[in-house]
Amino acid sequence: NGLGAPQDYETAVKWWTLSAEQGDAGAQFNLGFIYYNGDGVLQDYKTAVKWYTLAAEQGLAVAQHNLNLLYESGRGVPQDDKTAAKWYTLAAEQGDVYAQINLGLMYHKGQGVPKDYKTAVKWYTLSAEQGHADAQRQLSWMYQSGLGVPQDNVYAYMWLHIAAASGDTYASTKRDIIAKEMTPAEIAKAEKLARQCVA
Repeated sequence: NGLGAPQDYETAVKWWTLSAEQGDAGAQFNLGFIYYNGDGVLQDYKTAVKWYTLAAEQGLAVAQHNLNLLYESGRGVPQDDKTAAKWYTLAAEQGDVYAQINLGLMYHKGQGVPKDYKTAVKWYTLSAEQGHADAQRQLSWMYQSGLGVPQDNVYAYMWLHIAAASGDTYASTKRDIIAKEMTPAEIAKAEKLARQCVA
């Protein structure tokens, strides 16, 4: 990143390659990242896949997450939702907030995995509890619609209230719409739950 010295991708690639070839997962991830983005090298998704795979196989969650994006989009590899779901699962199980919401979306849609709303709710919840506003909105939708959980406007409102408190204006708008279907007591309960959830 050029801290303490001029930024020099060529030198960085040289040193990362030496480290990566010796099995350093961080260096393998860095090489995957620069080949994916074309930073100082020609953009090369196949080479990015190679380095991300080596790092992902060592359990590096961020490499697993980035690798599943390549499989999901078909960049550098044939598009393969099942393989994407495999890598999302490994990263999500390590607590990667982005992998958790994306895995939730895959279960929600039945993309690469069987459609399973309860499992989608599980992954949305884990991501939402880490503060991911999109996951909070998705979880709200599940409660509002009764998908994978009993229909419950109090919990739907609660998750939107949490997302709105983080500045998510879409969540704020959706929360206000749900509020029209709720009693003042239900709204008060949802807001109390939201305060407890983020405390």
